[in-house]
Formats: sequence, C-alpha cells, structure tokens
Amino acid sequence: MKKIILTTVLLSLLLLAKGQSKDGGYPITPVPFTSVKVTDSFWGQRLQANREVTIPLAFSKCEETGRYENFVKAANPSEEYEVGGLSFDDTDVYKTIEGASYSMQTYPNKALEKYIDSVLVIVAAAQEPDGYLYTSRTMNPKHPHEWAGSKRWEKEEDLSHEFYNLGHMIEGAIAHYQATGKRNFLDIAIKYADCVEREIGDAEGKEVKVPGHQIAEMALAKLYLVTGQEKYLNLAKFFLDKRGYTSIKQEYSQSHKPVLEQDEAVGHAVRAVYMYSGMADVAALTGDTAYIRAIGDIWDNVVTKKIYLTGGIGARHHGEAFGDNYELPNMTAYNETCAAIGNVYWNHRLFLMHGDAKYYDVLERTLYNGLISGVAIDGGSFFYPNPLQSDGFYKFNQGACHRQPWFGCACCPSNVSRFIPSLPGYIYAVKDNSVYMNLFMGNTSDLQVNGKKVTIKQTTGYPWDGNIHVEVTPQRKQAIVLKIRIPGWAQNQVVPGDLYSYADDKEVGYTVKVNGEVIDSQLEKGYFTINREWKKGDKVDIAFDMAPRTVHAHEKIEADKGRVAFERGPIVYCAEWPDNDTKIPSVLIPLNPEMEVVNKPDMSQYGTQLKTQAQSLSINKKGLLETRDIILTLIPYYAWAHRGVGEMAVWLPQDVSAVIPEVRE
Repeated sequence: MKKIILTTVLLSLLLLAKGQSKDGGYPITPVPFTSVKVTDSFWGQRLQANREVTIPLAFSKCEETGRYENFVKAANPSEEYEVGGLSFDDTDVYKTIEGASYSMQTYPNKALEKYIDSVLVIVAAAQEPDGYLYTSRTMNPKHPHEWAGSKRWEKEEDLSHEFYNLGHMIEGAIAHYQATGKRNFLDIAIKYADCVEREIGDAEGKEVKVPGHQIAEMALAKLYLVTGQEKYLNLAKFFLDKRGYTSIKQEYSQSHKPVLEQDEAVGHAVRAVYMYSGMADVAALTGDTAYIRAIGDIWDNVVTKKIYLTGGIGARHHGEAFGDNYELPNMTAYNETCAAIGNVYWNHRLFLMHGDAKYYDVLERTLYNGLISGVAIDGGSFFYPNPLQSDGFYKFNQGACHRQPWFGCACCPSNVSRFIPSLPGYIYAVKDNSVYMNLFMGNTSDLQVNGKKVTIKQTTGYPWDGNIHVEVTPQRKQAIVLKIRIPGWAQNQVVPGDLYSYADDKEVGYTVKVNGEVIDSQLEKGYFTINREWKKGDKVDIAFDMAPRTVHAHEKIEADKGRVAFERGPIVYCAEWPDNDTKIPSVLIPLNPEMEVVNKPDMSQYGTQLKTQAQSLSINKKGLLETRDIILTLIPYYAWAHRGVGEMAVWLPQDVSAVIPEVRE
C-alpha cells in the first residue's frame, strides 16, 4: 500500500487533498515536519528526550496502570470487573501511539512499530461489532464507569468522554497510517467514527448530542481529508452547530450559548482551545466565515485580557478554567500543559488562515515558556499546571510541588509525547511562491515552492543568540518571496494588545542582510519580505537585538501590581531559590535594573542566566526593617524546579508595597 502524505501539524494536509474540500482549505500550507531535519541543539535535545524517554515512559505507564488491561477486559466483558480509573484512560494509549508514530517518521524503529502492532491487537479485540469502542462501558456493560451512564451517549455532554475518546483515536490512527502505511489502527477508528455517525445527527432515529470534551471536531475534519468521505466533515460541523442548543448549557464546556454567539474565552481552557481549533478547521473546509469571526473575537479577548506572560492560559484550578478578564493570579495559576499545547494548535490555525505574524508571536511565547515548562528537560517528569510563582509548600501539581512521572489523569504527559515530535512542522509554511519563516532553529528543510524543490538551511544559537544564518538553495534560479517573521519582542511589543508592555526605554531592533548587503523592507503583517530571484549560494543573515528587558503588566491585573518581570528574546525568566541566598518574595527590584547576561558551564543545560543588582528586605529581631544589597540571579522559566522544591517567582516586587520581608529570628 502506498502511504498517504500528511503534514501532521493539524490540517495542513487539507490543501493536499485536492478536490475534496469545498473551498480549498487554509490559504497557507505548513511544510510537513517530515521535510524538516532539525539540527538545533536546543530543540534537538528536546526531540531526543521525547523519543528516548517520554514516549517509552508513557507506554510503560500504560502497561503499569492498567490502560492495556482495560482493552483486554473489554474484549472479555464480565459483571465481575470493577470499572475504575477515568472514563478517558483509553486516550493515553491513542496519544502515545500518535507521538510514537510521528517519531518513527523521522527515526524509523522496527521494534517500536512491532510493539505498537501488538497493542493494536488488543485494541481491535475490544471493539464491539458495530464499531463502538469505549472500555469504560464495554468491559462491564451492566455496571460501567460511574461517569458513563446507563446507555451509550447518555452522559456524553457530562463526563463520559465517548466522543473525546473517538477524537484521540482518530488522531492517533491517522498518524500511525501516515508512519507505517498500515490500516490496522485506521480501520478501527473509521469503524468507531461510522458508529457515531450512524447514531448521532439530525436525521430521524438519531440522537442530538455534542462532545462534552471537544477534540472530535478537529479529528473528524482530518478523517474527512484522509478518506474523502464528507459525512465526517458534516459530523464535525454538526457538533459545532448544535453546541449551545442541547439540554446541557454551561460555561465549563463552552455550551452556555451557540458557538457563533461566543466572544469571550470561558470555562475549561483545554476544551475551549480544542473547540476554537475545530472551528478553524471546519471554517477552512466549508468556507463558514461566521466561525472565523467568532474565533477572532475570542482570540482578541484572550490576548488582551486572559493570557499569562508565559503564554499559559487558564487561571483557575476550579474547573481548570479561564478566569474573568484580567484575573491572572500567579501562585494559583492553573495554566495546564494541555492548554498550552491547544493554544499552539489554535494560533497556528489562525496563522494559516490570515498569514499574520501576531499569531506566531503568541505561539512562540507559549512554546518557549508555558509549554515546555510542563516537561522536564530530560523528558521524564511533568507539570500538569504551570504557575508563575511557588512558595515550596502549595502543592499545585496534583498533590506535589515538583514534576511527577505520571498522573492518575495522565492527559498532559501523553499530550507532550505527541506534540514534541511534530514541532518541526511549525517552522515554515508556503503559499504560492511565498515562503514563511516562522520559527528560528537550526534545520535543513526541503520545501515545494510552486511545484519546485527548494532547500532552506538555518544555522543559529537561538533562543540565546539572535543571529540566524539562512541558506536558500533552489534547483535553479527561482522567484521566491521569503517572508521572515519579525517577532513582536523585536518590535517593542510583548504581546498583541496592551496586556503587557516593556517597562524600560531600551531601543531594540534587527537587521537583515542578503549576501552580506543590508536590505530594508516594509513589514507586511509582521513579516520582513524579500522578493527576488534566488540562486544557489544565496544567503540571508538576520540579527535580532537580544537585550534583557523588563515588563509591566496591565494595571487591572491585581496580582502583578508593583511588580516587574524579565525577558530576553522569546524567553521569560524567573528567580528561583537555589541561585539566591534570600527569600524570593523579599526581593526589591530597582527602578532601572542593570542586567548582565551570564553563561555558566554548570548551568548550561538550563540556559542563559540573567543577573541584576537588587535589595532584600527583612525584619530583624527588634521588629525593624533592614535592607541589604544582593545580586539576583534569574533563570529561564521553563527550567525551574529541576533542582528541588522551593520558592520561585516570575513577577518580582519593584514597589515596596509588593515586598514580603523576610522575618529573621
């Protein structure tokens, strides 16, 4: 069987499925990760850790925690089985297979492929004759999981997650088909999708249900493109169009009103961004401009009122939810790792739709900070939430202050395992004769530009070094419009909008050279555009000023009043206990801090440090306030909590009123 070519970054494949989409899909096509070989030390290490540690760990945990056993039991149901765990435990198997499949496309592994085939044997055996596959019910139909309800779909809009399981099954199956050309997983997913499509819908005899936890919308759009069967796209659109019209109406699952009437991000953050991504996919495939308007309004709400400096979203532990406008606490911030991944999905789709660099500004901020903070550098332990402050006592991470190797609800580790291998597919995109360079990392890539092969090679020390060397090699002379994203931080803008702003008066900028000659260009939607006839040997050198910067938050963010944060390039910094001989809350930052960039060999795995003069305030035994001068050390936010449990803060006092003095006894 000939393998289909998919660009696993979401719906890039929709432009390759000619003749299937109604309006042609997204106007911009990502370059598939399989065409990009990453040579970058920063991301190369992350990709290797995911391949060698995270994916094997996730598979081993599926074994240890009974995920596989659930399928075995479902193949041999019994009233004796006590159905425990979570109703969506099946998805950890599907997501890990997805990540492993992505990895195998660039690093073939016959032993891993054979292992996955053995897992799929037990998955297939658990499927009921009509296609239904949901172990939480099937293993003991008379006494199913407490969240499952007495019959199929009864609790779908509450907690059963039957459609959520379908969504992750489809995504994993498509990735596996892409990697191996085998249909053993794809056929299982199609059979389940057909079961849902037969029983759910507007037609007589069908039930009207929408997903309690969104993701099926994205997955069904992909399945439509793989199979060419429009019924899957119709089902995805049905799920969106009926949302807000069924019996359950709640902000928690974004079912409080019809999706086209929503203009504010509310409720469970992961569900929300998965839904917004699904709306973008369906809009691209159907030309439904009303969806585009709705998610545009919601995006404006998020970036101007509800996103953390780290790109994290979801302020509240209760409901894993967005808070009110400007409700952005630090120690109790939720910022689920899955939500950061979903935020990348959503912003990537908006870029594919609009070609505006502002979406990649949000994507990059999330990627380098609030997303990779969720997994240890060695790939072996995880944060579920990602707060911006820790006191070393508040057990924010599902009962711990440190990263854990697994969770009872293991959505974040398995989600990381599937996201990281697809990362190279976010670097470049193509539209006609235009090439978008969106992320900066060392790589060699083969692109198709107007049907002709073009090789692009990036060499850089980014994110620590702002110099990027690019070699453009067409097969022969070719007119290409190279569009280089100029990050917002290089244009004195922290995020789109005024939620955060730089607090210093530093002048930062950038230069672009072609074959050694400085050139100029008006920015178009955030892109520096070079329109020329390229030939073999042409070189582009980009230099971004990477001065350390201080950041203030909008005055309506109560948690950040009187405080300042530090950035350099795309990296957000924090102060952590191992580097500083004072209580972190007792620090007072001067009004105009002078910052030094430091590279310590023993800290190289954590990245470049910043150092600045500051003061520490304390109350002595007599009850008097004392100050002492200190040198404050800051590390990249993503690297915190690698050296034990203790204090950490991103936002540091610059006003005495925000300081909590250390009490000396």
